[in-house]
Parts: sequence; C-alpha cells; structure tokens
Amino acid sequence: MNMNKELENLISEIPVFNALEIEDTHILSQYLFSKDLPVGGLVCKEGQHGNFLSFVSSGKLEIVKTLDGKEAVISTIAKGDSLGEMALIDGLTRSATVRACMTSNILILRRDDFNDLLDNHPEVGIKILKGIARLLSLNLRKASAQITTFMTKTA
Repeated sequence: MNMNKELENLISEIPVFNALEIEDTHILSQYLFSKDLPVGGLVCKEGQHGNFLSFVSSGKLEIVKTLDGKEAVISTIAKGDSLGEMALIDGLTRSATVRACMTSNILILRRDDFNDLLDNHPEVGIKILKGIARLLSLNLRKASAQITTFMTKTA
C-alpha cells in the first residue's frame, strides 16, 4: 500500500474528519505528514509556541503539566484522538507537554499547511473546521462539568 493510501486510511479513522468524503480525504492527505515517536518522544513542550495540530494514529501519548517543578500526567490520549486544536487556530503557547508513553505514530497538520488547504480547497477546510469546532465544544463541556463537580465537592 502506498504512503498516501495509508494516510487516507488513517484519516478516515479520526473523528474530527468524520464529515470528509473520499475525495476530501485524498486532498487532506497531501497536507499531512506522519511522524514516528519512540517511548518518551516529545510532541510538544509546555510553554512552547504552537503551530500544528496532531492526531494519534497509533500508540498512546501522555499529557503532562508542570507545577512548582513537579510533573503530573493529567491525561492520556490514544488512536483517533487529537491535540493542538487551539494552536492551529490561535498559535499561542502550548498548555502542556505531550510525549509518547509507548511507541506511537502521529499525523501532523501545520498551521501554514492548513491555511494553504483553506485557500486552495475551502470546502474541505470548512469541514475540518466544523470537526475541530465540534471537538473544542465537547472539550469545553467536559471541562465545565469537571469544574462544576469540583466546586460542589469543595463547597
């Protein structure tokens, strides 16, 4: 199987891309690249300037926050999950460090490449933006529920 066909198959398994047709997946595959990560391999560091969105195509990543010099794993993500949605949109600094806790592979979409995709294939870009907006909305709802739970426990 050629690399583009492999990429297209991986894309079809990622929830953010649910609305994409086969032709859209082919277009998107031209803007993504794949990166293998060994155990401990870094995707990004907390505080670093963010300029890409990535998707886990295999393996598992841990999301780590540092507070008072101590690291805490706050979450793990696996196949189909994404990270860096905010960086793709706002380009601000990363809110956490992300590293592989097992041999992993990620697909990367750089902001510059995404902007090119939006310019050249706006209909595909809009579908992706809707998927990202849906994901950000779900994450915000989840965080809101967690804050509410925390507040009711400490009240």
